[in-house]
Amino acid sequence: MTIEQLRTVVGKYGLKPFAAGQIASWLYVKRVKDIESMTDLSKNARAALSENYCVGRKGPKAEARSTDGTVKYLFEGVGGRDIEAVYIPDRDRATLCVSSQAGCRMNCSFCMTGRQGFHGNLSTADIINQILSIPESESLTNIVFMGMGEPTDNLSAVLDAIEILTSARGMGWSPKRITVSSIGKLKELKMILDRTKVHVAISVHSPIGEQRASLMPVENAYPVKEVFSLLHGYDFAHQRRLSAEYIMWKGVNDSLRHAEMLARLVKGTSARVNLIRYHAIPDSELQPSSAKTMEAFRDKLNELGITATIRASRGEDIMAACGMLAGRENKNQTQQSL
Repeated sequence: MTIEQLRTVVGKYGLKPFAAGQIASWLYVKRVKDIESMTDLSKNARAALSENYCVGRKGPKAEARSTDGTVKYLFEGVGGRDIEAVYIPDRDRATLCVSSQAGCRMNCSFCMTGRQGFHGNLSTADIINQILSIPESESLTNIVFMGMGEPTDNLSAVLDAIEILTSARGMGWSPKRITVSSIGKLKELKMILDRTKVHVAISVHSPIGEQRASLMPVENAYPVKEVFSLLHGYDFAHQRRLSAEYIMWKGVNDSLRHAEMLARLVKGTSARVNLIRYHAIPDSELQPSSAKTMEAFRDKLNELGITATIRASRGEDIMAACGMLAGRENKNQTQQSL
């Protein structure tokens, strides 16, 4: 719960308003796992709260460790579908890629999460639990909402999670340590931009509307040109960072013409482009672009004044890379996946 939600709870039990801050400290600073441990609350208050509330921490059900240090964690999800979070250590950074939904409604053709369909929204507790319940929790430097699901399709829970992460009465993180990835639902994206100062990453994958629609059906409802038209109204040079995520497929979206059109699309927004090597998934005809092609594409964007980099691939050997998350439904499937 956010501090305001905690104030509502303590009010129901006749506790002083400052008790909300005490509970928040126990939850997000001291990170206790049960209400009984909140020893600066009276015994009667702890007993009363315990009748209807719990801390809600649940550890991961399973894990898989990559040779590159990446760790994929499986958590209990919703709707009969477990969810996955990915821990990515990289020199002085320790990033956790968190999920916001079990499955996804966006149905992107290249994504395993989208292929499995939608099973339900995660609660704020489900999201924060991924952050607090991994062994590396205390060492995390960054959170990216790039796991299973579309964050703007579960906006209320994601906004509350960001509030808990960044509030002085929560975990006290700078919003610059948080990135929200989105396909670009316009109204919800605007709310993220207006109500938070987190970094934003937009899944582009093609600057050509018709082609993007064949890969990402959401283009029909939220054209990428309209998404970047919205983004032009925000300052990404100082307060926050904007990135354009671009998976590259051989002979599909990797020509220099695509690079030129992509440069025109993002120009004026201060967006940097992350070029992502495609990780093949079952039953897909899409193939990854060659390293040489990706380098030429990057160099063309840089030549056109757009900062572009090729993202290092992580966790592919444990199916933890971009587009490969797909929580399992039962124990046997879990063992096969992890």
